[in-house]
Amino acid sequence: MVKYHFTNKDFKVFTVDGLEPRMNALIETTRPKLEALGEHFSAYLTEQTDETFYAHVAKHLRRKTNPPNDTWVAFATNKRGYKMLPHFQIGLFDDHAFVLFGVIYESPEKERMAKKWRNQLTEIKYLDDNFIIKGDHMKKTFEYIKDIDNEKIEQYINRLETVKKGELMFGKVFYPGDEALKSDKKFLTAIESTFFALLPLYQ
Repeated sequence: MVKYHFTNKDFKVFTVDGLEPRMNALIETTRPKLEALGEHFSAYLTEQTDETFYAHVAKHLRRKTNPPNDTWVAFATNKRGYKMLPHFQIGLFDDHAFVLFGVIYESPEKERMAKKWRNQLTEIKYLDDNFIIKGDHMKKTFEYIKDIDNEKIEQYINRLETVKKGELMFGKVFYPGDEALKSDKKFLTAIESTFFALLPLYQ
């Protein structure tokens, strides 16, 4: 039985028409995996940082008409929520899974993290070739860090700091058929290595 890794059935959840039918499919198919990943990686991040991390599985409760285009579990050190803090995420759209760390526009930590990351450009560029950077967690679009220079990374950081809706996330994406999505063991290993590489950007 698949407990952790996403399969074609999970990606196809987002082709189900209508809010209620899609939510039912998501709850039945994908949410149990997000809850299992939440339990596993809240423990992992707690062990790695000596801070207590809590898992927050997306419930999409505010949606009244449009069905969700993605879903996720987020990890932060606040039991009540994650959006206000730098946080880690595992989730998926209809065509790729993502493993991310960063801050989104609701966070009061944006200025502090921008200053930190501006001093870590070397560490960011040294992330391996598969790492991505993105400025909007709600969109699929991203760039591979290997394909951009320090000036472009600074533009992302400046936008985080100066634009009200500015966000900044780092991480990896995995497409259906990728080796990481072939088994639970491979997916857990891929996520652990991704989070481990991102921890210096958090701590």
